[in-house]
Amino acid sequence: MDPHSIAVAEEDHAAFGRDTCQFVSFFVGGERFATDMAPVQEIIRVPGVAHLPMAPPALLGLANLRGHVLPVLSVRRIFGLPETDAGEAGRALVINLGAPVGFVVDRVASVISTEKKDIESAENFQCAVDKELLTGVIKGEEGALTMILDFGTILARQFTGIEGASRRELDLKTEASTGTAERESELEVLVSFTVAGQEYAVPIGVVQEIVQAPAEPVRVPNADTHVLGLTALRRRVLPLISLRCLLGLDAVPLDERQRVVVVSLDAARTAAIVADTVDEVLRVQKNEVEPMPPLLSTGKEAELVSALLRLNGGKRLVSVLDLTKFFTDAGVQAALQARETTEANMQATNTREDLAVDEDEQFVVFQLGAEEFGVPIEAVQEIVRIPDGIARVPKAPEFVEGVMNLRGSVLPVVDQRRRFGMPAAERSERQRILVYTLTAGKVGFIVDSVSEVLRIRKTAIEPAPSVSAGQNRMIQRVANLASNNRLLFLVSPESLLEGAEIQQIRETVEGLRGAAESAGS
Repeated sequence: MDPHSIAVAEEDHAAFGRDTCQFVSFFVGGERFATDMAPVQEIIRVPGVAHLPMAPPALLGLANLRGHVLPVLSVRRIFGLPETDAGEAGRALVINLGAPVGFVVDRVASVISTEKKDIESAENFQCAVDKELLTGVIKGEEGALTMILDFGTILARQFTGIEGASRRELDLKTEASTGTAERESELEVLVSFTVAGQEYAVPIGVVQEIVQAPAEPVRVPNADTHVLGLTALRRRVLPLISLRCLLGLDAVPLDERQRVVVVSLDAARTAAIVADTVDEVLRVQKNEVEPMPPLLSTGKEAELVSALLRLNGGKRLVSVLDLTKFFTDAGVQAALQARETTEANMQATNTREDLAVDEDEQFVVFQLGAEEFGVPIEAVQEIVRIPDGIARVPKAPEFVEGVMNLRGSVLPVVDQRRRFGMPAAERSERQRILVYTLTAGKVGFIVDSVSEVLRIRKTAIEPAPSVSAGQNRMIQRVANLASNNRLLFLVSPESLLEGAEIQQIRETVEGLRGAAESAGS
């Protein structure tokens, strides 16, 4: 038998007579327990987990078990025992309770068989745990007790009141009045990224996705130095272009910190641009985007940059790339031709998978601690840096950080960590504010960092386990990217605030706007 994983076969269980019961026995905190063997699907090493916000303390998190999301609970926590390192002996019992659930124990002892008549009521013994969690006790030699746990009752207790919980319908359905509402037709939306300390941007309409830089692109023979090679992305082959080298700057090796911005003017002109970091989604007035002054245009940058965006009173300059010129570069054109041959060969053997674009959803991926979250890209109005000053608001909900000025509008700012009941984090350069338009109007949410824009197959998305009322409302789906061993918690921005909270935030914003208008009159 494999010591690392014990597959529990139903045939073995059926071989015993009707009066014989089989149990898996195990130890937790020095006490011996057992559970009915029939629903135990397997016994595995303690898996790595993604920690789900707002979950009960007993839930360690969600694990990926051969492509399926597995909630994992600590039996020690359930019993209120001190935490210990699972170590080599620790195991997770995977039990089918309508759906598979993992329960971590200190160590597994053995499979035991006993006659039904030898199972006694827990009421006859002094037990180390609540007797309501037990279905009986097996008394062994020399008076040793094996307590039979009812994991169904344990699970119901941990998640009481969650079954059937649904999102609270918001009573406030009208659009929030902003007083200084921006006309979308007057705005320019840009994705900004950094190369060698300088900020560049491209219109968001040409950005297909943003992903981590690949480890090893396929080299193109006799290519220019800025053509790093070809990379496969979702059954497509794309030229991988170093903007650093294209601008005549020193090359740096590819690493996981860099990001690839996939840009496309049409099917024939699609490429992946390597940037040091991806910074923000900027929404600016069109009159803030100026033609590039001739005196500032020198070298290769003069050919690629068509406009300049001045922010923070001219202290921050963002160069807007002209992708039409980018795709006329001789090296890029040669890479596009090499791509056509490679992609044709790939499509010949993978025709079905190449037609799966409509089966994808796009998400902006952000981090809170070690966990990854995603929000639908269409819900994100913009991504901005945290300003130096966020004004506190008296009597605001605890998770509201305050308000900030966003191009003349009052923007309420929520600390996403506090909203999820997570520990606070110190401010850092990597933190960003994701701006959503909700029924309360525009609201910003502080996150630890924003990493990428990711396309996820709908087949990889499934309902998130319901473990608490708050989590069930805010995090309803999870993306299980089994090939990368990643779990992403998918957030619906509209569910992040409840009706009363929306009303409170709306009244706060209207009050501040009224005070500002009075002061200005």
